[in-house]
Amino acid sequence: SQASRLMYADRDRYFGDPDFVDVPVEGLLDPAYLKARAALIPKDVAGAPPAPGKPRGAGVRAPDATQEPGGTTHFVIVDGEGNVVSMTTTVESLFGSGRMVHGFFLNNQLTDFSFSPTEKDGVPAANAVAPGKRPRSSMAPAVVLDRKGRFVAAVGSPGGNSILAYNLKALVGVLDWKLSMQEAVALPNLIARGAPYMSEAAKFPPGVVEGLAARGVVLVGAGGAEGSGLHGVMVTPQGLSGGADPRREGVARKP
Repeated sequence: SQASRLMYADRDRYFGDPDFVDVPVEGLLDPAYLKARAALIPKDVAGAPPAPGKPRGAGVRAPDATQEPGGTTHFVIVDGEGNVVSMTTTVESLFGSGRMVHGFFLNNQLTDFSFSPTEKDGVPAANAVAPGKRPRSSMAPAVVLDRKGRFVAAVGSPGGNSILAYNLKALVGVLDWKLSMQEAVALPNLIARGAPYMSEAAKFPPGVVEGLAARGVVLVGAGGAEGSGLHGVMVTPQGLSGGADPRREGVARKP
């Protein structure tokens, strides 16, 4: 939860269309910067939400005020020849703009821009609206390869700005905790972005919610503004194995 807070603080402040703003990707991924940010994680009791860092190449950016309503879906496919696709698609709000042209709903992606484009002193938000500009997206479909370039796993989810936390949960479950893909996607959700800890408190094992509260992590809410819909496929000694989020109508199926 504390690592997620740090991630969201930087992401919300610095990410926008790279054709319009300088996104400090190299600075954010610099090992020394990551080590310094990780050192801010409290050892015992969680404190106030962390402020954005100052990665190399970062300009001065105003706080972000982007809202991300639900209207997203995701799927993962591995074909018989080993080709892999992890695809997230959205029209932003449910049914997008509500307008259909030749059978396709038009999106409503302007709602993915910061509703407050500048600070009072005129400093712009990285995700401020502008003509021809692409809004920031939380979509984060992932394909994992090993050091030899071989397919390991693929995962993705809808969920607005909670997508990052959903995908991270599944990847940690599969790669670090050695769970099956189905077990990983079914793990309880916890979204630590800013002050609240949005979660599925009732799904945590006995004692976890109380133990976290004693350390300053008080779980509230129902898991984020838009629920997860994780889909994933992984390689196992027995072959490919898939998982679909039990919170939605998706399924994992072999042809």
